[in-house]
Amino acid sequence: MEAVQVILPCWNEVAALPSVLASLPAGFTPLVVDNGSDDGSAEMARSLGAVVIDCPERGYGAACDAGLRAATAPVVAVMDADGSLDGADLPRLVAPILGRSADLSICSRRPAGRAAWSWRLRFANRRLAGQLSRRTGIKIIDLGPMRAARREALLDLDLRDRRSGYPAETLIAAADAGWRICQVDVGYAPRIGKSKITGTPLGALRAVQDLRAAIRS
Repeated sequence: MEAVQVILPCWNEVAALPSVLASLPAGFTPLVVDNGSDDGSAEMARSLGAVVIDCPERGYGAACDAGLRAATAPVVAVMDADGSLDGADLPRLVAPILGRSADLSICSRRPAGRAAWSWRLRFANRRLAGQLSRRTGIKIIDLGPMRAARREALLDLDLRDRRSGYPAETLIAAADAGWRICQVDVGYAPRIGKSKITGTPLGALRAVQDLRAAIRS
């Protein structure tokens, strides 16, 4: 199997990192992108054997971009570091990329109960996915936070968003470039610890605004 690096954007996830890193299957190497944590996340990740890079520019997109540029493997996956996603799902997500039947593989989340995904966020995700479907001409079910592609191809997309609009921009740029996009069902559990973005009304609003701006651009 080709080498795969897993980019883990991280902002104060010290409680979740042990289980997240332990969930990664053999052959999937973690690359933790510390986005200004002050809870010891970087130190925890290093103590568990993960490569850690610092990304002083705040924002989900900034962390993803820093991880992509620091990665060395031909295939990369992105996964949240909050414990909501299971690394055991990565082989199924990456399989279409390794088999060259798809150019971008994104997850479609199956929440494990209401605690994993509030109805407000689920409704917002559905609306935004519908907008993305109309924009790209591809039936999008979820703006999933777990995705995989070939590293050089992603760099060639020249993505610019450095905030929460990054996943939407990725899908739009990939569709515009004629990429084959597939969606893979994965489990979705309650995150470990308090959410810094979608866990607050203001944070959720900003994330939705960023995604809408990316779709409309």
